[in-house]
Amino acid sequence: MLKEQIEKIEKEALGRIQAVKTVEEILQLEIEYLGRKSDFVGILRQLKDVSAEEKREVGKLANAVKIQLQEKFEQAKQKMAVSFDAQAEKIDVTIPAREIPLGHLHPLTQIQNDLEDIFISMGFEIADGPEVEDEFHNFDALNMPKNHPARDMQDTFWLKSQTNADKKRTCTDETQTGADNVDEQILMRTHTSNVQIRYMETHQPPFRIIAPGRIFRNESTDSTHEHTFHQFEALVVGDDISVGNFKFVAQEFFSKFFEKDVAVRLRPSFFPFTEPSFEFDISCLVCDGKGCSACRGAGWLEIGGAGMVNQNVFVAAGYPRNKYQGFAWGFGLERLAMMKYKIDDIRHFHGGDLRFLKQF
Repeated sequence: MLKEQIEKIEKEALGRIQAVKTVEEILQLEIEYLGRKSDFVGILRQLKDVSAEEKREVGKLANAVKIQLQEKFEQAKQKMAVSFDAQAEKIDVTIPAREIPLGHLHPLTQIQNDLEDIFISMGFEIADGPEVEDEFHNFDALNMPKNHPARDMQDTFWLKSQTNADKKRTCTDETQTGADNVDEQILMRTHTSNVQIRYMETHQPPFRIIAPGRIFRNESTDSTHEHTFHQFEALVVGDDISVGNFKFVAQEFFSKFFEKDVAVRLRPSFFPFTEPSFEFDISCLVCDGKGCSACRGAGWLEIGGAGMVNQNVFVAAGYPRNKYQGFAWGFGLERLAMMKYKIDDIRHFHGGDLRFLKQF
């Protein structure tokens, strides 16, 4: 009985193998006749219930049929692979592949990378700090009085902080006593100058650092103002740093960045965290300082603020008064990009318009 069933399966399988036309069909057929749930395997499981003599005879036949079917299936697979017809499958391997559109770095990211590369080549390190900051690092340590206008709501995004009761519930027994007197104000940093303080708290001079990053101002937006933008800070501290060092570093940076000779001019100004303080200008990139409509005939373009670090800032960071000298300066990355690429509206950088971004 089992012998006849095996011979029937053999005949049927060989006939169907001859009729297949695709690789998928032959694979499916192989599973149907030799898979774990196939009739052929089911017959083999019945051998345990027959006599020893019949088991030898049927087992020998079953093994021969299995080997034969495996060979036929393999031959059919090879035949299918060799007879593959590219024209019949409608695949032309000579047709160029479809171009996949690739993204690229945002223009502000490109500007920041260029800036970092230039300063690293000049021996500077890159420092970073939190965007959500406390009042001490953002204002107090930078010598800003409590009544300074920059602390007013029109300039600063103040955040709700935990009450003392909330702080007590989250403190451990060891720190709960100290939490009773905590009443700190939390805000979104209004400049990257907070990085200067945090870096000086953990490092000793001499050092040279830059701190690019995102900042936040609670103000209306227009073609030259944004509530969220990027700023760059540079800080150099040592024993005998002077204004001359700042002017040289600034001229070197702008000349490398704009790939042309750029002069720097200083004008007296006031910032709480520097003394003396300066507004610094660079020679117009359009007319090379000769005067044009871009610079309104002055030959100079205003860039940002700078100055020698106020000794009160050094003291707030933990340094002895009058032991070190240093300079700090900074400007907006968007403004630098607008100058380099001749862009007339700062809002383009954060508008998400792909027509604008694809130009870079």
